[in-house]
Amino acid sequence: LTRGPVEAAGIGLTSEWGDILIRCNFATVEKSGESLRIIDRRAGRISEGAHELARELVDMDLGDGISATLSPATHHRAVLKLSGEELSSAISDTDPGSALQGMGVLRSAPQEPGAAAARTAHALNRFMYMAHDHLEQHPLNRMRTDAGLLPANGILCRSAGKNTQFISLVKQLGLKGSVIAGESTVVGLAKMLKYQVVSEPGFTSLPNTDLNAKVAAAGAALKENDIVFLHIKGPDICAHDHNPEGKRALLEAFDKTLAVLHKEDLVIAVTGDHSTDSNTGDHTGDPVPSLLYSPRGRRDLCNQFGECYCAGGGLGRVSATGFLCSMLDAMGFMHKFKPGEARLFSHLS
Repeated sequence: LTRGPVEAAGIGLTSEWGDILIRCNFATVEKSGESLRIIDRRAGRISEGAHELARELVDMDLGDGISATLSPATHHRAVLKLSGEELSSAISDTDPGSALQGMGVLRSAPQEPGAAAARTAHALNRFMYMAHDHLEQHPLNRMRTDAGLLPANGILCRSAGKNTQFISLVKQLGLKGSVIAGESTVVGLAKMLKYQVVSEPGFTSLPNTDLNAKVAAAGAALKENDIVFLHIKGPDICAHDHNPEGKRALLEAFDKTLAVLHKEDLVIAVTGDHSTDSNTGDHTGDPVPSLLYSPRGRRDLCNQFGECYCAGGGLGRVSATGFLCSMLDAMGFMHKFKPGEARLFSHLS
C-alpha cells in the first residue's frame, strides 16, 4: 500500500482504474541551470491559497496521451493524478526528503523494465517543470513574496500507486471501527478500510487541533463502535519544526484530556507510527513508546510513559501488527494470541 492512493481517498478524489496517484508537497524551488534547487520542501507550511494554486494545474497535457491534475489536500500537501493508457506506478520519487534536500528536485526514473514505467517517469518529469513555470508566475505567489512569505512555486512527488483492494483485520473479525482525525492521510486510510470517519473543522493536523472536541467525539463513537482510533498529529509537526517544548506541552495537554475516557471496562492503547527527532526534524527508526491498558491485563513495573521507561516494560519490542493484535486479544476478540504470531496477520491491515 503506497501513500498516493491513501491521500487521494482522504480528499475524496475520484479516479479511474489505471490512474497513477502520487502524494505531493507544495514546495519553494528555484531554477539552477537545468535543475530545480529546493529552498523549502513545504513552502513555509503554506496554509492558505493552496486550492487556488492547484486550480492552475488541472488537465495539463503532458504529451503521449497523458494528462495531469493536481488536487489540494491538507495544508502543503496535494495529490497528483496521472491519467492515460498503460501507466505504471513503478517510478522513483522526485522528492529527495529533508535529509537529502541539497540534491534538489530529483528526476523520476522507471523502477521496472518496460515502456509503461519509462513513459510514466518521463511524464512526471515533464510535469515538474511545467508546474514550476505555471506557479512561478501566479499572482498569489507574487503576493506571498511581497509579504515576505515563501512562494509555493514547485511540486515534489513521492509514493506513487494505484487504487487497490485489501483486507481489514478488524473487519475480518466482524468489528465496527471508527476513526477520529483531521489529517487527510489518516482519513484516507480509514475510508479504504471502511471505518466510520469523524472529522470536524476544528480537527486539524497541527498543534492547534481541538483536543477536547476530538476526545469528546471519541467518547461518542465508543457508544456505537467496538474500536475507535483517535489520531493526534501535532507532536510530529512540533518535532519537524525543531520545537521539543511545544511537543512536550501538546503531549501533556493530550494526557490530561484523554483521562475523561478512562472506564473500568475499556481497553486503552497509546502509541505512534514512528519517532521524529526534534534535533534533526527528521523521522528516525527508533522504537516508539507504547502502552496497553486492560482491566483484566497484567501490570508491569513501569510507572511513567516515555521512551526510556517503556524500554523496560512488559510488552517488550513488538511490531505494529503485533501491537494491534495484542490489543484485540485484550478486548477478547483474538484469544490466546502471542505477539510472535503477528507475521501470520501481516497481509491484513
